[in-house]
Amino acid sequence: MSKAQEIFDTMINRFDSSAAANMEAIFQFELDDAEPYFVTIADGVAVAEQGEHDDATVTLGMDTDTLSEVMSGELDGMQAFMQGKIRADGDIMLATKLTQIFPA
Repeated sequence: MSKAQEIFDTMINRFDSSAAANMEAIFQFELDDAEPYFVTIADGVAVAEQGEHDDATVTLGMDTDTLSEVMSGELDGMQAFMQGKIRADGDIMLATKLTQIFPA
């Protein structure tokens, strides 16, 4: 199993459906050193899939180390964005909720 797959499996296991109440969103992850993934959130359920979605709500670009550090709480996502470690396009405010939806 790839490092990226492990990160997304962990995220799905940590999904907090109450934090995502009434949310319908597609998070596209463009990983610099791995295949792209997207996470769909709808009806209180999160599903991660490898590939590119053609209608993402927000697209986040980074490497797998940065994604792992943000999702584990080692690195603040906003700081990583300000340092240029994360690129974002689309509903950037939605991206700020990522660690609430998938808490460490």
